[in-house]
Amino acid sequence: MHELGIVFEIIKIVDRFVAENDLSQVEKIVLEVGQLSSAVPKFLESCFPAAVNDTPYAHTKLEIIIIPAMAACNSCHEQFNLVEHRRVCPNCHSDQSTLLTGREFSIKEIVAC
Repeated sequence: MHELGIVFEIIKIVDRFVAENDLSQVEKIVLEVGQLSSAVPKFLESCFPAAVNDTPYAHTKLEIIIIPAMAACNSCHEQFNLVEHRRVCPNCHSDQSTLLTGREFSIKEIVAC
């Protein structure tokens, strides 16, 4: 499970942000995680409490926004969710498409109080 390492890296980034902006407390960290990213949201959520235990972020909430794996069909240009439609265009049934979104992984927001 590499999600614990990912959470530790997120905390390092948040630490730098807190120091640079002279913040006293972080209420919430909001992540955007693509459906096709290598991170599993439920594992990130389960690792987070252990990673922030005994840190200034012990009471910080973690919010994860899942970015859908959207593609555009190369034949008919229909946009569809790759995961829901198992990589097959629901309009023309082609399996040739271009990925539009879904591999993202970013810190969207750090909410200070």
